[in-house]
Amino acid sequence: MPDQKAARRIVDIMTGTWQAQALYAAVTLGLADHVEAGRSTDEALAAATRSDADGIRRLMRLLTAMDVFEEAAGGYRLAPTGELLRADAPHAMGDLVRLYGEEFHRAWGAVVPAVRTGTSGFQHAFGTSLHTHLEAPEAGAKFQRAMNAGNVFFPEVLDAFDFSRRNLVVDVAGGSGLLLGTVLRAHPHLRGILLERPGMVPVARAHLDAALGAGRHEVRAGDAFTGVPAGGDVYLLSRVLQDWDDDRCLTLLRHIRGALAPEGRLLVLERVVPDAGETVLLPLLYDLHLLMAAGGRERDLAGYRALFAAADLELASVHTLALETSLLVAAAVR
Repeated sequence: MPDQKAARRIVDIMTGTWQAQALYAAVTLGLADHVEAGRSTDEALAAATRSDADGIRRLMRLLTAMDVFEEAAGGYRLAPTGELLRADAPHAMGDLVRLYGEEFHRAWGAVVPAVRTGTSGFQHAFGTSLHTHLEAPEAGAKFQRAMNAGNVFFPEVLDAFDFSRRNLVVDVAGGSGLLLGTVLRAHPHLRGILLERPGMVPVARAHLDAALGAGRHEVRAGDAFTGVPAGGDVYLLSRVLQDWDDDRCLTLLRHIRGALAPEGRLLVLERVVPDAGETVLLPLLYDLHLLMAAGGRERDLAGYRALFAAADLELASVHTLALETSLLVAAAVR
């Protein structure tokens, strides 16, 4: 007789993507917004989304079992998970769900050729790299909205690192400026520079202007692999090293080491692969996901120490943040 527990585990794993796609359907159809607006029955949701009533009923039944919605008198109401799918919710995660349900879902469909060749699943699925794909303005904006939705750990950086005696913060490949804005808003004495690809400069400038006003920040267009702004006493790298191989990471880290003020610090935000025997699943999931998405990887602490050492940096401290993310603080080797 087969091991029933083991068989159930197989079924739970292989149907996990069904739950992910059900969540994607909820976002695409705007179900959380409709329920919040009072269109909370199967019939009302079907009419509002121009969908089949039976299909909606079956989807909502699953989403309720997944704790996205809850049954209520005369229909449904939002569970706390569902609140995060509202378009206007603080820290809304709908854009992240949409990216994972579309581009990344297709990339994972190429998991076998990606593992066999060591090249990204995205390349196999789309015929181009993720980085080239994101050069298109619409794709780049969609990706950045999704990354912003997943940055719930940014405020925790403020507690993990003391910015009070710092002056200039340089955010390298800083996206739309959400992390830099979080830091500068909490510490009015700081100035900031954000370096990004030319296509992202207007987005970052608009965000930082709205968050901070003028005068405390500068947004520069450039390629971090050819150089970074000099003179910062804090450099930020948030989920950047994960996208590149060791040689490219080392090039970037050496640029930062050369630009870093004598008592400066480099703050790296990444998910760290656990040591053997530890059962922390999310970094392992993201490690393989990075192969699917960009051909990148997560690293363990030994891997980061080796990269830092090769760039004449040393790991000074490690801080645990939300969603199994870590803040690695590096300093120049004395």
